Amino acid sequence: MMQKRYMSIWFSTLLTDWIRIKRPALKALPLVFSDKAANRMVITAVSREAALLGIHQGMPLADARAIVPGLEVIENQCHKSEKLLKAIGEWCIRYAPLVSIEEDQGLILDISGCAHLWGGEREYLREIVNRLRGLGYNVRAAISDTMGTAWAVSRYGKITPIVKSGEELNALLSLPPMSLRLSPLASQKLIKLGLKTVGSFISMPRSVLRRRIGEESMERIEQVLGQKDERFTPITVPQVYSARLESMEPIRTRKGIELAIEKLLTQICAHLEKDGMGLRSAQLQSYRIDGKMIRTEIGTNSPSAHISHLFKLFSLKIDQIEPKMGIELFTMEAVKVEPLDPRQEALWLAEKGMEDQKVTELLDRLAGKVGLQAIQRYLPQPHHWPERSIKKVDSLREGLSMPWRTDRLRPVQLLKIPEPVQVSAPIPDYPPMLFRYQGITHQVKKADGPERIEREWWLEEGEHRDYYQLEDAEGKRYWLFRSGHYSSEKTSGWFIHGFFA
Repeated sequence: MMQKRYMSIWFSTLLTDWIRIKRPALKALPLVFSDKAANRMVITAVSREAALLGIHQGMPLADARAIVPGLEVIENQCHKSEKLLKAIGEWCIRYAPLVSIEEDQGLILDISGCAHLWGGEREYLREIVNRLRGLGYNVRAAISDTMGTAWAVSRYGKITPIVKSGEELNALLSLPPMSLRLSPLASQKLIKLGLKTVGSFISMPRSVLRRRIGEESMERIEQVLGQKDERFTPITVPQVYSARLESMEPIRTRKGIELAIEKLLTQICAHLEKDGMGLRSAQLQSYRIDGKMIRTEIGTNSPSAHISHLFKLFSLKIDQIEPKMGIELFTMEAVKVEPLDPRQEALWLAEKGMEDQKVTELLDRLAGKVGLQAIQRYLPQPHHWPERSIKKVDSLREGLSMPWRTDRLRPVQLLKIPEPVQVSAPIPDYPPMLFRYQGITHQVKKADGPERIEREWWLEEGEHRDYYQLEDAEGKRYWLFRSGHYSSEKTSGWFIHGFFA
């Protein structure tokens, strides 16, 4: 089993760095964030320049302004911190698939098996830190076998940010009690007792330490030393069927993007086929070197693990992927999968099956161009009332529960709601001579009907319908009906309900 390795990244001045990236004019000025607490405004974030002038987190804003009259203050923006960390964490997925937000304005990355792609842990750490600093953030980072040790060294370490496997205790000995993420009260107790470094108390009997600092703090110590597991909650959990592809050089061309997609599909489809699964929807994430991530999605009408077909669906959307300065990482996830019909393997050998598969793939490609909502499939239902006689289905694999009705001709396009039309008929019970629909008058040349369809009284109340098939002077055919019986006491309502081919 691979040894776990973690990287902790600490943003010591997260919010002030963020606002300075947006407003460069604030770069050299003492800057703080403030928010309301107990009916007064207090400092919630401090820039390095403001800290050097004696301003600290938790100080009343009025006191801070008394110390620095020209202090720049950003109010009521503390809610940005978690959102900002999540956004930076998603950016960091280009370096590790599992990223979590940790306490005290930091991120923790599960980098197990990742560092060798950058030439080792030292080069890996240097790359991430330099990139984040280049974006404008003041960061420190450390790598260790445990999340707790990486957290401690990133904030309090003074020697090396990379702790060798099994050397966690030695790396902590010279650090203060706060580095173990103990509660403030527990840390103060230890310092008052003269135990100012981890080395001064870590070898004490556990029972003695537990009485002095409590059970919760003891659990923290055990987690830091790797004696107890610590919960890791990633901000995004990779799908079971996913793949990553790092680029040695930024990719800027369509051909390069195509090769990347093909490699990712090859990995995912091999995994899908092994498990007897097929892809219904997939998402490609393209991480550009300027920090932007582009999402590209495809969907299929039936489960598929056919690489060339899925590649064609992605190729329809490659023009939407703007590489700009270059793409450094591609990830792909099978967002929705379904069991693959074992019979599909035989489709490539049978003539009729091949044609059926091609229809499915054609529909997928059309959906990629015009959108999934433009392609719909319907199956018959056991109802004679037209609006209920068909149902919409999402999958091409769903079979017929009953045969299509063939004894009565039905329009190829049925309106969801019948629309009223103006009709002129020689005798009330005769077919119309002409009708007016959407401002256009249609002269009727041929007519067939009526076909009476009774309303399903066990579902709803209402009148029956008398349907007519009409053909106008241009050869176009329509499905119209009169609602209810003709009566001299009321005008019969006429409606158009569909269009024949």
